[in-house]
Amino acid sequence: MSVKIRLRRMGAKKRPFYRLVVADSRVARDGRFIETLGYYNPCVQPSDIKIDGDRARYWLGVGAQPSDAAAGLLKSQGIMDRLPAAAGTTAESDAPAVSTAE
Repeated sequence: MSVKIRLRRMGAKKRPFYRLVVADSRVARDGRFIETLGYYNPCVQPSDIKIDGDRARYWLGVGAQPSDAAAGLLKSQGIMDRLPAAAGTTAESDAPAVSTAE
């Protein structure tokens, strides 16, 4: 099951209000979801954003992929910046040097 972090549209016509949810990628935009992480209200100035950072980091850590809009909100709240490095990844400097000299 592929899990996504995305926005679920709510509110009246011409008055959007979004909830940041974790959902299966096969489910419709406003369909069933696994967990609510927060909300985003673009209709007020300044925009009202509230996200549970601990739960968002947990879902990102277990492999949930944020949509473009959700990633922008997570970055604006500083959640994407504070992710731990993925386990099993190696930097190029950690790779063994290959010698081509004969």
